[in-house]
Amino acid sequence: MRNLIISAALVAASLFGMTAQAAEAPAAPYVELTNPVPVAVPGKIEVVELFWYGCPHCYAFEPVINPWVAKLPSDVNFVRIPAMFGGPWDAHGQMFLTLEAMGVESKVHSAVFEAIQKEHKRLTTPEEMAEFLATQGVDKDKFLATFNSFAIKGKVVQAKELAKKYEISGVPTMIVNGKYRFDVGSAGGAEQALQLADKLVAQERAANKAAAN
Repeated sequence: MRNLIISAALVAASLFGMTAQAAEAPAAPYVELTNPVPVAVPGKIEVVELFWYGCPHCYAFEPVINPWVAKLPSDVNFVRIPAMFGGPWDAHGQMFLTLEAMGVESKVHSAVFEAIQKEHKRLTTPEEMAEFLATQGVDKDKFLATFNSFAIKGKVVQAKELAKKYEISGVPTMIVNGKYRFDVGSAGGAEQALQLADKLVAQERAANKAAAN
């Protein structure tokens, strides 16, 4: 009887120890997607940032992520994708895709963020957008024609489909190589998010080299 009691106590202690260890184990700061999403440029490691011009957290992330993007190695392809959940999200997302198609996004991206976040401009109608962008050197008529084009409508659909495949629920969110999803909050902050991105990029690079050998 005494042996049975001791055995039961040992089992209980063992189970308690396992439970305590499980509770102490930190949760992974990223989610591995069940269905990986193909990258835009085969052969390159892709890093995606999903954002919204109306998001103050995305705006705060800008001065941190931009210098990081500028220093990315040649085997990494960085892509910005506007998150579109309806209303102003869709309007701003279509504006971004239009500016990107026109080849002027990099010149006015910061100005658009400033206008919405600091000057409190809505920029939710094509006319409002065109008027503001004209002050930044963007041709109004060309912008409006591109904004309403069939090609941009197709890009809007594509961006929305990608966001669904990434299973995002907020911004800013990052995706590494179509496999790993995380946001600034889950990573522990802006700098930590980029450190995590670097870690996952290195992991993918090592996996690619191993597969090639």
